Amino acid sequence: MTLPNLRLKRHEDRRLRQGHLWVFSNEVDTRATPLKRFEPGEAAVVEDAGGKALGIAYVNPNALICARLLSRDPRASVDRDFWLRRLQQALAWRERLFPRPHYRLVHGEGDWLPGLVIDRFGDVCVAQLNTAGIERHRHDILAALDRLLRPKTLVLRNDSPSRTLEGLATEVEVIGAPVEHVTVEENGCRFLADPVHGQKTGWFFDHRDNRARAARLAKDGRVLDLFVYTGAWGIQLAAAGAKEVVCVDSSAAALALARENARLNGVADRVAFVQADVFEHLKLLKQEKTRFDLVVADPPAFIKRRKDVARGMEGYRRLNKLALARLGEGGILVSCSCSHHLEAARLQQLVSGAAGIARTCALFARGGQAADHPAHPAIPETEYLKAQFYRVIPWP
Repeated sequence: MTLPNLRLKRHEDRRLRQGHLWVFSNEVDTRATPLKRFEPGEAAVVEDAGGKALGIAYVNPNALICARLLSRDPRASVDRDFWLRRLQQALAWRERLFPRPHYRLVHGEGDWLPGLVIDRFGDVCVAQLNTAGIERHRHDILAALDRLLRPKTLVLRNDSPSRTLEGLATEVEVIGAPVEHVTVEENGCRFLADPVHGQKTGWFFDHRDNRARAARLAKDGRVLDLFVYTGAWGIQLAAAGAKEVVCVDSSAAALALARENARLNGVADRVAFVQADVFEHLKLLKQEKTRFDLVVADPPAFIKRRKDVARGMEGYRRLNKLALARLGEGGILVSCSCSHHLEAARLQQLVSGAAGIARTCALFARGGQAADHPAHPAIPETEYLKAQFYRVIPWP
C-alpha cells in the first residue's frame, strides 16, 4: 500500500533529524501537501522540503501536533505485526526490570508508541489511546496486546484531556471480565486500585523508586503525607517502620481505598486519615504547632498548561513553605511535581525561597520517573516527574 506524503517546509526537518518525533502544523508545506486532505490518524511518509523521506508518521490535521513519527523506515508497514513487535520490545524491557507483572507496559514516545499508554496489573491491563493515530489503529493494537498477554480484563480509559485536544470522544470501556479493583504490588507492599473510576489508570507507577527512597528514611519517624490519593507513599513508609503517618486528601473515595490499603498491609494502627483541603489542614497544623520528621508533598499538577505557570508556581511555593514549617530540625521534605512546565531547577528555587531566612535546608537527593516510564531524550516533555529530597539543617 502506497502512503501519501507529508512535506515539511525548508529547514523544518531539523528537529526530526535530531531525534524528535513530532511535527507541528506550522512546519508543514501546506501548498505541496494540504493538511485537510488527510483523515485523522492516517499514516503518511514525512519528507523534507527536497522530497527525502524521513519516516512514517500518523497525521491529525485538526491538532497542533499534526504528525507523530512511528518509524524512521519509510518502507515500514504499520500493520498488526508492527504493533506486536513494538509491544514485545516494551514487554521485554519491563520483564528485565521487574520480577512481577505490575508496571507501566507502554509509555508513549519513550517506547516509540506516541499517544499510547498501557499499565499492567497482573492479568488486567489499563490502556489510554490518547491520539487520533492510535485510535485509528485501535483494532490492531488491542489484537496485538491480546495475543501478547491474553489479559483477563482490558480497561480503556479514554477519558484524558489529550483526546479532547485530538478531537476524539471521551469514554471508559471495560473489555472482558468485569473489574472493580486491581491489586498492585510495589516495594514489598500490596494495594488496591480502581482502574475504572480512579485517577488516570488508577495507579501512579512513576514514583516507585522515589517511594522506596523515602521509605528508607522513615523508620521510627512521624510522617505527614499530603495529597495521599490511595496511600502509596504513606503506607509504604509505615510498612518501612514509621511510627506514625498522617495522610491528608480532599477525596472521600480515595481515602476509603487508602484505609483499606492500610489494613491490607497491616499498618492501620499507625496510619491516620484526614479528609480536608491540604492547604487548610497545613494551616491548622501550624496553629497546633504539630511537627513531623518527614513530609511528602506530592500534589496533582498545578501547571497543566503554559498559561498556568505563574499561578501554579505560587501554588508550589505556598505548599512547600507550609510543608517546611511542619518539620523540626533534621526533618526531611520530599517535594514533588509532575508538571513538565516546571523545570527541576525552578522547583529547587521555589523550595529554597519557601525556606526563607528563618531556616535553611540541603538538597541531598533527586528522583525522577521510574524506568518503566522512559523519557525520550529529544522530547523534554516526556521527562516530567521531579522528586527532590531536602533536609532541614540548623544555621551554623
